[in-house]
Amino acid sequence: MPELPEVEVVCRGLAPVVGRSIVGVSCHRAGLRYPLPDLAGLAGCRVTAIRRRAKYLLFELDDGRVLIWHLGMTGQFHLLATQAPAALHEHVQLNLDDGRSLRYRDARRFGYAGLMAAADVMDHPWFARLGPEPLGDDFDAAYLLAFCRGRKAPVKSVIMDAGCVVGVGNIYAAESLFRAGIHPARAAGRISQQRLAALVLAIRQVLAEAINAGGSTISDFVKADGKPGYFAHSFQVYGREGEPCLRCGTVIRRMVQSGRSSFYCPDCQH
Repeated sequence: MPELPEVEVVCRGLAPVVGRSIVGVSCHRAGLRYPLPDLAGLAGCRVTAIRRRAKYLLFELDDGRVLIWHLGMTGQFHLLATQAPAALHEHVQLNLDDGRSLRYRDARRFGYAGLMAAADVMDHPWFARLGPEPLGDDFDAAYLLAFCRGRKAPVKSVIMDAGCVVGVGNIYAAESLFRAGIHPARAAGRISQQRLAALVLAIRQVLAEAINAGGSTISDFVKADGKPGYFAHSFQVYGREGEPCLRCGTVIRRMVQSGRSSFYCPDCQH
């Protein structure tokens, strides 16, 4: 599933759409994970901004509404010539006033969209309980210490909880915990503020590096230009079970937490 860096990369790749007006809409199915909103009503609207909140893309429109899109597991946006033929698994086409169109493809159809007034977005159930952005000023060691206080849950589960901090998915949680030297199963409430400060820094560094590398392509993810992301070449623990730690040489191990694989170095992380 695309995580925060991948969604941020897509958001930046869609910058040419900003300022363009939607002149036509084609939907090839009624719904994805949920029924699609009335996208035909977008005709005549101009896109004034595109931004990201957590793993959501927000297309701000000049009529005061916002088109919200979640990519699910395999969702992709592509900016193509309007006359380009529809590709396999292409479900939505938004034609723009510059002769190009924004296409949405989704092989597994777990993505979903919403259309609502801008004033209602942050109170919507999709957003109301979200934690701070990991690259923003509200996410720091003091905040994380307060959130973790008294919690017996594993720290990896806590930082993957969107109510704590948004967008830190399985890959980036594993890589961040390795950099901070924290075992993924350690109880969140038993970690000092100093070590949590190291974790905050590691999360920021890993996410920033992943964004700069264009995200991580494991199977389906591609950027808006159709190219893969390259951060997977920088993985230090994720997916490296049985291989030597790049820092100390100890064999990387894997365990299952909440149904997800956790990769760690038993010597570097404690």
